[in-house]
Amino acid sequence: MTTVTDVNARRTAVALRNLYVVRFGFALIWAVLLFLAGPSGPVSVALLVIYPLFDVAAAVVDLRSSEAARPTAALYVNLALSLLTAIGLAVAATSGVPSTLRVWGAWAITAGIVQLIVAVSRRRLGGQWAMILSGAISTIAGTAFILQAGTPAASLTSLAGYATAGGVFFLISALRLNGTAKSI
Repeated sequence: MTTVTDVNARRTAVALRNLYVVRFGFALIWAVLLFLAGPSGPVSVALLVIYPLFDVAAAVVDLRSSEAARPTAALYVNLALSLLTAIGLAVAATSGVPSTLRVWGAWAITAGIVQLIVAVSRRRLGGQWAMILSGAISTIAGTAFILQAGTPAASLTSLAGYATAGGVFFLISALRLNGTAKSI
């Protein structure tokens, strides 16, 4: 017998799966475009600002579409952090790569912590171990970006790798959620 809880969990799993697939595709396309655009210029700046704005849009979709296991407060925190980061990146990009890496790094750390909180709260849905791992790695990567900003080798190309890895974690989680959506 299917219960209301099962139906809500299935609906949430499907919504998250679809969102995670879109996030995977966006991350890959964004990473390729950033790599091709090079370290500076208006296209790079636009891409740097677009990434956290996409994260804002994803948080809004998440808030609206996932009924069960919806950590509302954490999603609102993520939304605010990403919006502030987009503004910060637009300003930091005018100061050069080190400033940009510092802002991105701070965002990666804080967004990673929020991602951990959200994923842990959703672990009963399944498919969240990839998101937990991604959140943890994001905090480590953010620290690395901040440290890299102080070196002569500071480069934005590492951000493309970061986005690609994050996209892969979203894909893994989407695939695991697909099984959850079918089994409930």
